[in-house]
Amino acid sequence: MTRPGFAFSTALKVRYAEIDGQRVVFNSRYLEYADVAVTEYWDWTGIAHALGETWREMEFHVRRATVDYLKPLMLGDTVDVSVRIDRVGTSSITKRFELANQHGDLCNVIEIVSVNVHLPTGRPVPIDGDVRRFIEALVVAQPDRVA
Repeated sequence: MTRPGFAFSTALKVRYAEIDGQRVVFNSRYLEYADVAVTEYWDWTGIAHALGETWREMEFHVRRATVDYLKPLMLGDTVDVSVRIDRVGTSSITKRFELANQHGDLCNVIEIVSVNVHLPTGRPVPIDGDVRRFIEALVVAQPDRVA
């Protein structure tokens, strides 16, 4: 179930391999959930189809990731991961993820800042043209955000 302020979510199931000795999801797995969800988010937006090679030739690297652990996820939980773009900078995008369990309890909030890089140099480069317009339209099209 998509959370308020988001237009997209995807459901994942907590698997045995993802839990730790305390029988809760291991800390690093939350970032893996975000990675799976953002891949599905980009598919949902249709950006690859709309922009073709222009999008596929872009390269975003994670600059910063923060995870707020509010409530543990457990083996067998269904996790709804809601995804949105919060900000488009000159060369970066900020994505927000909210992970809720099957009862609707908010368990985690993740923010990831990714920077568009020129692969040969590894240096940031601006997000320009059609890519910028497409991503900015995603921000505008989101439901009203809840603070």
